[in-house]
Amino acid sequence: MLDPLLLGLLVAAIAIGWWLGRRERRRARERLSPEVSLPRDYFIGLNHLLNEQPDQAIETFVQALEVNSDTIETHIALGNLFRSRGEADRAVKIHQNLLARPTLSPYQGGLVQLELSRDFLNLGLLDRAERLLQTLVKDTPDEGLRDAAKRLLVDLLQREKEWQQALDVATPQLIRQDADIKRAAAHWLCELAQRDRHNASPSVARKRLRQALSIDERCVRATWLLAELERDTGHYKAVIRHLTRIPEQDPGFLPVILDPLHEAYRRRQDEAGWCSFLEAKLQETHFTSVVIMLAASRLRTDSQEAAIELISEQLQAHPSLRGVDYLMDLYLIGEDHGDRERLLLLKQHTQKLLAARPRHRCHRCGFGSAQLHWQCPRCQSWGTIKPITGLEGE
Repeated sequence: MLDPLLLGLLVAAIAIGWWLGRRERRRARERLSPEVSLPRDYFIGLNHLLNEQPDQAIETFVQALEVNSDTIETHIALGNLFRSRGEADRAVKIHQNLLARPTLSPYQGGLVQLELSRDFLNLGLLDRAERLLQTLVKDTPDEGLRDAAKRLLVDLLQREKEWQQALDVATPQLIRQDADIKRAAAHWLCELAQRDRHNASPSVARKRLRQALSIDERCVRATWLLAELERDTGHYKAVIRHLTRIPEQDPGFLPVILDPLHEAYRRRQDEAGWCSFLEAKLQETHFTSVVIMLAASRLRTDSQEAAIELISEQLQAHPSLRGVDYLMDLYLIGEDHGDRERLLLLKQHTQKLLAARPRHRCHRCGFGSAQLHWQCPRCQSWGTIKPITGLEGE
């Protein structure tokens, strides 16, 4: 299979060859000569390409290709090839050279500015990229270029944690059109709400969180933060109301809410309500955390045997490493018995296996972590990390 870079260069070489051939045919017609030939540099570049020497091929093609209205897109493509192979500084030179040409049409100028801003982003020159993108968003008459510039500008402002500015750039139309920006906008409001909460402005934080839910009604984080605001003031009935809504927004987040939800039920001295919630969820899902929480409740209110029976039944239907580990805990309760040493040894192994496994994974890029991140540290996607299910997870 061809290397992507070589494939891209081959396409560029075909485009260059077509343009050079067209130019030579035009010159031949002007000279009234039947001879049509491509420049020697083109064949040298093609030879480098076929010999898998992309550096030499690119340099030769750039030298052979004149800059005019027919070759703008080919020059842009060559600059993008430099950027894709980690040489954004060389891409900047090509794109800046293009931008200095007085013959560019407004659309071509905007296209070059867009690619130059991508070069600057790649190099980490965020201020220069931001200036270019702000100019494009403000001045370009082309709607497609403006939307592309807005998306890049939003990405840049996210990197700088300028949440309000990102919201200002992401118009309602763009939010409706782009599911990723829609989800991200709700999280930007959550970031601002957290800042308000830390600045002792809970009413402003609530307003932002309600706005986040109006943008994305499935935003688990907004509901989670509303529950935390109620917990801050000791309104545990409201905490329960918000937390129990989260599985309706996304069933995959049920294990995340169990500890704070149990605490809220405990504060209200409502063990029966807690057990009823767990039993209802056990009918709908088979998360290991729900089984363990319900077994722990039966251990408190009923007996060790009742807890062991529940765990054993669930493990037969839905095996999990955490379930086995908790079952050993139950067997280890009470007086010493002959199997205690073996169980302790076995538990050491399960604990090591559990410690080595991530509990959460990004559904977009596969990043795994022990803790829940609202934004994936690897792919920067919002709300894509959830608890892992299966034998080694939930």
